[in-house]
Amino acid sequence: MPKSSLPVVNVSEETIVERIFIIRGQKVMLDKDSAGMYGVPTFRLNEAVKRNISRFPEDFMFQLSNEEFKSLISQIAISNKKGRGGTRKLPFAFTEQGVAMLSSVLNSETAIQVNIQIIRMFTKMKQLILDNKDLWMKIEKIEQHLIKNDEEIKTVFAYLKKLLIQENKPRNPIGFRASGKTK
Repeated sequence: MPKSSLPVVNVSEETIVERIFIIRGQKVMLDKDSAGMYGVPTFRLNEAVKRNISRFPEDFMFQLSNEEFKSLISQIAISNKKGRGGTRKLPFAFTEQGVAMLSSVLNSETAIQVNIQIIRMFTKMKQLILDNKDLWMKIEKIEQHLIKNDEEIKTVFAYLKKLLIQENKPRNPIGFRASGKTK
């Protein structure tokens, strides 16, 4: 098929970025989001992956744990498992390499074009981080400094509270008492 006659699929950068999450310290896309962008139902995407599972080692794809899924539900709008519709199984997460592999198992022009856009976005994000490495380091240093200061401030307040509690106790009179004389 000549390149000019390929259907144009345009997924916005914003849409792609909104669907990239950091899980287990890696940038990933969920099966549901990937399937939506590729224009296939999630179960079809997962079927294609299972038929070609040897192409998806652990560093390309992993299934979320219950805790990760619950955390994700609280952060984004994923429907509840209970009731009608919604996610019934723990979703799969695809790393950048896994996303690249998806176009080969889906084998459609739409999948290829969307995949190219996604990979370009992953690359752009990686470059953005590299370009701003010094800024990230400074932010990290400031954050560590604030954490240290926060602990020091907590210690000062704890000490002040102890002093205030001690001040409420009756104090011994200060001064000279002549021997044998009492009040």
